[in-house]
Amino acid sequence: MRVTFYTLGCKVNQNETGAMEQLFEANGYTVVPNDEPADVYVVNSCTVTNFGDQKSRKWLRRAKRENPGAVTVLTGCYPQAFPEEAAAIIEADVVTGSGNRHAVLTDVQKVLNGDAERVVDIRPHEKGEQFEELPMNKFADHTRAFVKVEDGCNRRCAYCVIPRARGPVRSRDEQSILQELRRLADAGYKEVVLTAISLPSYGTDTGTSLVELIEKAAAVPGIERLRLGSLDPDMLHDEDIRRMAAVKKLCPQFHLSLQSGCDKTLRAMRRPYTTAVFADIAAKLRAAFGAENVSFTTDVIVGFPGETEEDFQASMDFVLSQKFLKVHVFPYSRREGTPAYDFADQLPEHEKEARSRRMTEAVEAMRAEQAAAMQGRSAEVLLETPLSATLFTGYTKQYLPVLVNAAGHASGDIVRVALGEWDGKRCRAELI
Repeated sequence: MRVTFYTLGCKVNQNETGAMEQLFEANGYTVVPNDEPADVYVVNSCTVTNFGDQKSRKWLRRAKRENPGAVTVLTGCYPQAFPEEAAAIIEADVVTGSGNRHAVLTDVQKVLNGDAERVVDIRPHEKGEQFEELPMNKFADHTRAFVKVEDGCNRRCAYCVIPRARGPVRSRDEQSILQELRRLADAGYKEVVLTAISLPSYGTDTGTSLVELIEKAAAVPGIERLRLGSLDPDMLHDEDIRRMAAVKKLCPQFHLSLQSGCDKTLRAMRRPYTTAVFADIAAKLRAAFGAENVSFTTDVIVGFPGETEEDFQASMDFVLSQKFLKVHVFPYSRREGTPAYDFADQLPEHEKEARSRRMTEAVEAMRAEQAAAMQGRSAEVLLETPLSATLFTGYTKQYLPVLVNAAGHASGDIVRVALGEWDGKRCRAELI
């Protein structure tokens, strides 16, 4: 039996797809690329935007049209957040949510064996539910390992449907995480990214903390670099920053969730911090790790309901003042099931798109400035998949993309380079 997966959304979704792939492989399936025929087609959905839902439906319909005898599966956040809508998609033979990934295999087998014509198995999240273990041993096409440590979110931001899709905060058992890290180190992975839906919430439900996990993860032999997923700035405290800075294996690159650089818009979004709080945390991280060593990335939404031109310009000014290495810019997507869906003063799509283009142009220029400022420095680079026999892409600890001639090395090696010119996508570099 052959199975193929189509994944939308965040690093957590990608991690969960990898875990499902390994689950199917352990039960005799062969995982194949999307462009090859398969017996089972699985879409792991994202429902952050309506566009993500549309892509899931479109992919399923194409898979069923071109492979009418195959079993098609819709799983993930879309059916979990909107179960009735997802269950009505007749092109999906199996519909499951994000609450029980192990059930996907069992439900597929029911259809394949003729025990059921169709299975809708969406289990609601419940208070007190436990973290679902989905261990990973390998990462196809990745030289870094992504380790999921937490699921769920307890916040209620006005634009976000994720708490509805992912349920409450659930932290993974610390020993389970450390055991997985040891397996990954034994398999040759040198860099690990800790991922989660609400990473700073790790341990808040179990009496531990993210910083404790970082310290213990860094002590695993063979793990040379640790990287963190997205962080909410208001959840980082002075003692956390001090202890994190003492962990030499922790890459000094932080994705601090901003969403808007305008305080009025942040209040409307129901984000629990101000731009002053954000700037203070960024300044403390720079002081702790060294201003020349640390870098920041972030997400920004433009065109939120009620955002005036003055609000947008305030957001732009703040974003540029923080000198991010990279900014993911998103036009606001009106999402049914969120408070902001019913807010007054919804902006027209063309205005949101125009602001997105303006912000993107500005932050790309800022990125080029930050990359140019690193020219002439030396840095450690983790080599990624080679472009040729000798040319590799890679990433510095600050998450700066690099192109380097690294003949004699292999993907996954860590090398030291001298950083050169920025070509708009990555820095040219030379081995030292």
